[in-house]
Amino acid sequence: MFLTETDLGTTIYNYQIDQITEGDEDITMQAMAAAEEELRSYLTAPEWSDGRPRYDVDAILSAVDEARNQLLVRMAATIAKFYIIELCNADIIYEVAKERYDRAVKWLKEFAEEKLKLSTLPETPSIDPEAGDGTQPFIYGSREKFNHE
Repeated sequence: MFLTETDLGTTIYNYQIDQITEGDEDITMQAMAAAEEELRSYLTAPEWSDGRPRYDVDAILSAVDEARNQLLVRMAATIAKFYIIELCNADIIYEVAKERYDRAVKWLKEFAEEKLKLSTLPETPSIDPEAGDGTQPFIYGSREKFNHE
């Protein structure tokens, strides 16, 4: 899993998580999995002109420790926190959490629309039809008209 409980601890205190979830780790794990899936949906949106995803999302989300993009870790933790506090408002200012969630989602939407760039994310290779390396993007349409000359 891309997100860890330690990462979640950067956005919400452990005692708050325990109080809200009543010690049920399944709720925390489900919130982190949902946040990862939401993050995945934004990362797969940018595409190359031939329709392939621009970013290697599996490589991004399978990275561990310091190899992970820390900005994306923080965004995922903010989203997971919001999913947890939907259950209860125990010692948490809901409006602040909602505002931070909205800001994270806005940032991710702008990223998906390619208004923002992250230089450290691995990309899938682009295909250059002129390179002659044997790879061609998928092309569809009709054949050229046959003429006897």
